[in-house]
Amino acid sequence: MKLTTILFLFFAANVAAQTKGVVKDSLTGNPIAYVSIWVENENIGTTSEENGEYQIGTNDKNKNLIFSALGYQKKIVKVSESQIVLLSPSTFELDEVTINNKKEKKQLEIGKTKNTIAEAFDNGPRMDAKFFPYYPEYKKTRWIQKAIILTDSRIDDATIKLHLYDVDENGFPGNELLSKDYIVTIKKGVTKNEIDLSDFNLEMPKTGIFVVFEKLLIKKNRVEKTIKDFNSNTTKIQTTYAPLVLYNAVERDFLYSFSGGRWLKRTREEMNPFSVSKTIYEPSVTLILTN
Repeated sequence: MKLTTILFLFFAANVAAQTKGVVKDSLTGNPIAYVSIWVENENIGTTSEENGEYQIGTNDKNKNLIFSALGYQKKIVKVSESQIVLLSPSTFELDEVTINNKKEKKQLEIGKTKNTIAEAFDNGPRMDAKFFPYYPEYKKTRWIQKAIILTDSRIDDATIKLHLYDVDENGFPGNELLSKDYIVTIKKGVTKNEIDLSDFNLEMPKTGIFVVFEKLLIKKNRVEKTIKDFNSNTTKIQTTYAPLVLYNAVERDFLYSFSGGRWLKRTREEMNPFSVSKTIYEPSVTLILTN
């Protein structure tokens, strides 16, 4: 596999333009870690730290912030009211799980691409989804055993969050299929990460499945570099967050991306307005199915 790295740096927002707060459980008062926080309808987002604290790059009191975490009800609050945000636990009925002769002897890897060149992008807080359609030949290996993702990290033990979604009536990512947050630890360098999903007993949905990896914008994952401008003789700090997820160019008309608190259907013309290519970039992810 060849690797080309294209790094789009996104800079830490000006400290003066930050809003700070903490996210807590409404029942226990305990802090909630790794909450996804977005400025509504903007590609500005962040993640709460392990102690529930967060800061996000806006101080416009009239804007809305969207808070979401698996196991809690989504909440939208004004920036002016976001110093302490209480999330209410979700209440739902679990579907009955029936395990039918799960042997895990046969394996089938799906989602491979013809293009073997992997490129590393930093898309900031945006999340891009890779769609896996269902085919009848998956019937004999219908259990999802592993997800495999290619990453490039400048630090050891960087962390990202894994999401699996079913498909809604409009073809967009719908309901979360995992019952709890799945935090994945990534090693330094360019690595192939195998993530065991067998404990969730997930069957490949006949409508297909979306796999999404969320960058955690927390201090632990922060990578800072001092850059000097020789023309002005000044320095500034460039900030990125590890790890970078590698992408493959594929022939497809659109990509589903999560930004501003909602899913967007982004066409290749929108993503590459000056390109004549019929390709888009999607996360370099495959799934291992088993019986």
